[in-house]
Amino acid sequence: MKKRLFLCFVCAVILFILMISTDNDFIQHVSPFYPSSSNDITCYEGANSADNIPDFNPKSVPKGSTKDRNIFFHETSCFDDGGLLLNARQACAVESAAKMNPKTKVYLLFVSPAKISNQSKEMFNQLRTYPNIHLGHIYPEEYVKGTPLDVWYKSGVLKKSRWPRSHMSDILRYLTLWKYGGIYLDLDVVVTASLENLTNFAGAEDSDDVAAGAIGIDATTLGRRVADACIRDLMKNFRGNLWGNNGPGVITRTLQRICSAKYVRDMTPARCAGFKVFPPSTFYPIHYKNWKMYFETKNKNATMKMIEKAMAIHVWNKLSNAREVRVDSDVPYAIIARKHCPKIFNNCGKIF
Repeated sequence: MKKRLFLCFVCAVILFILMISTDNDFIQHVSPFYPSSSNDITCYEGANSADNIPDFNPKSVPKGSTKDRNIFFHETSCFDDGGLLLNARQACAVESAAKMNPKTKVYLLFVSPAKISNQSKEMFNQLRTYPNIHLGHIYPEEYVKGTPLDVWYKSGVLKKSRWPRSHMSDILRYLTLWKYGGIYLDLDVVVTASLENLTNFAGAEDSDDVAAGAIGIDATTLGRRVADACIRDLMKNFRGNLWGNNGPGVITRTLQRICSAKYVRDMTPARCAGFKVFPPSTFYPIHYKNWKMYFETKNKNATMKMIEKAMAIHVWNKLSNAREVRVDSDVPYAIIARKHCPKIFNNCGKIF
């Protein structure tokens, strides 16, 4: 009997480990078992220097337009003396946005003040060949000044988070859209179509949740309403001990209120005052549980068929970052990158 009980216990532990290592939703809600890479965000308070990425110039951002003329990416990691690191997949996201949206300014903003590392110099050189790509460094305490988040952020709420760097990304995506309007994209997104005609939108991850990896909010009355509501929700419901509560949770809850709809399927433009919630096929054609499809030749044709009408693909870096992709391979991710971020893909070495 004891042996049976022990065997059952071992099986239960193995099953539990498998669940928390593969189920993203489980990870988001059972946070104690998802490790934090670092709680150190002292770099956010560091001074910039002349040989570093230049400070972001807010006057460079087109404001007041009803069109989404800005695309924003944020990198909230802290870097050591070796300098800023930008891997090929992150650089691919930025290049694809600039290539597919040549009339749009694409901003890559860093929170850590640092010079470009030797390891990433080639990636930055390739990005700088696009005239619509702009690099900048921001000081969080300066960035929140004059916004509804000013006092709230300076109270130290981020320092109490279990994942302050990740949650800084959540804060910045909504704050940036509130400040400037435009489109926010995650750094594990490859843009495969023009986004220049899109305004006031988000994409559903599945039937239950609106995702936060691609959000557009413009300067119209509707855009301001959504941006204000997101900021209010972020402050009211911010939870430092829940992974996904402050990212997709914010836009999902906000649209539930604006649309008077609990479920994504009911979030139609008519119910959402014109705000568009795209189906998963638009930005998340491959569900996170099936992320390996981007990295396998098995069923490649079926995978390419699933993503052919997408405007962007999200490759779920939190799950896929360790999966190697050779530049001479024929996996779907390589096929997409080869077409939509060719400069980065062709200059990243043997491994993408």
